[in-house]
Amino acid sequence: MVRIVIDILLAVGVFFTFIGVLGVHRMPDVFGRLQASTCIATMGTLSVVLAGVIYGVSSGSEPMTYIKLAIILLLVMGTNPVSNHALCKAAYKMGVKPAKDLVIDDYKEDDPE
Repeated sequence: MVRIVIDILLAVGVFFTFIGVLGVHRMPDVFGRLQASTCIATMGTLSVVLAGVIYGVSSGSEPMTYIKLAIILLLVMGTNPVSNHALCKAAYKMGVKPAKDLVIDDYKEDDPE
C-alpha cells in the first residue's frame, strides 16, 4: 500500500513538472513563463519530496533523512512563491510588457510614479 502511495506521488510530481515545462515553452510572455516555472518548482518538488519522506519513514531509514527532506520541502514552499513575485515585479518595473493588456494591474497601483 505504501509503495502505491509513493508511486502516485512520484507520478503527480512528474505530471506537474511536465506541465510546467510545457507551460514555459508555450507561454507568450515572461509573466506566464514565471508562473509555469513556479508550478514546476512548487508542485513538482512538493510531490517528489513527500514521496521521499514517506519512503524514508516506511523503509526505516534514519529519522534525520526525512527530517532533512521535510526542511527542504518547507524551504521550497516558502521561498519559491516569494522569489517568483519578486521576479515578476522586477520585470514589470523594468518595463517588460505582457503579451496582452492586463485586466487588473495591481503593480501599477503600488507604484507611486
